[in-house]
Formats: sequence, C-alpha cells, structure tokens
Amino acid sequence: MTALKALFASLVLLINIVFHISFLLPLALVKFVLPLRPVRRVIDAVLNAIAESWIGVNKFWMNAVGHTRWRVEGVDGLRYRGWYLVSCNHQSWVDILVLQWVFNRKIPLLKFFLKHELLYVPLMGLAWWALDFPFMKRRGGSSAQKDLETARKACEKFKVIPTSVISFMEGTRMTPAKHAQQQSPYRHLLKPKTGGVGMALETMGELFDCMLDVTIVYPGGVPTFMDLMTGRIDEVVVQVQQRPIPKELLVDAQGRAADRATLQRWINGLWAEKDAEIARIRADVKAR
Repeated sequence: MTALKALFASLVLLINIVFHISFLLPLALVKFVLPLRPVRRVIDAVLNAIAESWIGVNKFWMNAVGHTRWRVEGVDGLRYRGWYLVSCNHQSWVDILVLQWVFNRKIPLLKFFLKHELLYVPLMGLAWWALDFPFMKRRGGSSAQKDLETARKACEKFKVIPTSVISFMEGTRMTPAKHAQQQSPYRHLLKPKTGGVGMALETMGELFDCMLDVTIVYPGGVPTFMDLMTGRIDEVVVQVQQRPIPKELLVDAQGRAADRATLQRWINGLWAEKDAEIARIRADVKAR
C-alpha cells in the first residue's frame, strides 16, 4: 500500500508540475520582454492564480494518500486581498507544502526567499523564477550585500499586487547538529536572521496588514518528503498569530530605515515566545 501511495503521489505531482509550468513560462516570458507595470499587474495576477491551482492539486494528493490530523489555529479573519509578512520556524521541506496547504486562497500567494542553488532544480527552478521568487546565495561578505539587493528588487516587484512575503528566518532547516554548532539560546529553534525581513519592511513595510507569525510542530517527529508522499504524517500542528508590526520598524517620514538592532530585538522576543509555544504544544501532545 505504501508503494502504491508513493507511485500515485509521484505521478500526480509530476503531471501537476508539467501541466502548470506549461502555462507559467510563456506568461513569464511576456513579462520579461515587456517589463511595464500595467503588464506586470495583469500577468502577475494570472501567474498567481495558476500557482494557486497548482497548490490546490497538491492539497488533493496530500489528502488522498494520508489521513493527517490538521490542528490549525489563528487563520480566521485573514484577507485574500491583503498584504502579509510571514515568518515561520523551519524543520523540513515539508514545511513549504504545509504552509501552502494552510494558506492557499486565504491570503495572497506566498513568495519565498530561496537558496540560489534551487534555481537549477529541474522544472521547479523555472517555476520559481517565473513567479519572481528571489534566489539568495547566503554566503556572507560581498554575497550578503548582493542578497540584500536581490531582496530589495524582489520586494519592489511584490508591491505591484497583494503579496505574502515569507521568510524562514533561521536561514536553514533546524537539526540537532546545527543547533549545537550555533549554541542557540533557544531550545527548539536556531538563531533568527533579519536581513530579508528587514529589507521587506524597508521596501514595502507600509503595505503589510501585519506579520503572520507561524509555528509548525510535527508531534510524530520531523517528516521527510517521502513521509508526506506515502501518508506517514499522523498529525500537523500549525499556530498562526497575527502580530502588528511596530511603527518604529518601518521607514520614517524622512525615508530612514529602522535600526537593524531594534528589529533584531523584536524578532528575538518573538523567537523566545515561539520557543515556549513549541514546548507547550509538545507537552500537550505528551499529556494526551
């Protein structure tokens, strides 16, 4: 049965990718050739609708192969035509599909900051490029400055139509080895980085309705992508908190960006709360 589930999910996944990319790429090329704001506004809306259809099919096969219990809180009152800055802890590639499962058609399409190497993933790299996902090298030094400029340009594009900008502020997936190497002060999280979020706030902060502070917990253990494709994820807990963005973190009347130390302190406070929330959720699961 497990092999059949994997085969079914793989076939649907592949067909889904090829089908939707065949629509994405021609439109993306038109946008590339005619980089005019009115053209971008129309084509971006169509591209996002295609991506939402793509995610809808992914939700179908995820539900078909598994009997996952979804415990989702905090999504009431979200606006499909809103603007959101989204932050989430990061443990697995599965996180991305979980976020899409939770938020598809509830808020605008999630736009991720991706590692530059992912641009070369067959088919998917082209799709992410077509959807204007920014690719970051994350190597420090001069590459860090280039990453910030990439983030700035991406956020300028995101101002055309309502968008949800998401950042995994840990910068990589949480593992015990990385946690130990960092000597992270948090029990369940790596240290947060604020470069991409800071650039988003600097470039389009006045547009955001709020920050969606998302916490994902897998009570049965962190799953692999194969676990997802074979329906071996028993439960997913997703807590969403709609947090107002402090005015001191936005560009002021003189056009000056917020001090990064102030942003880091705010994020560190959110991270401490998230760490405690993860501990509480895990304790609740054990107490059942």
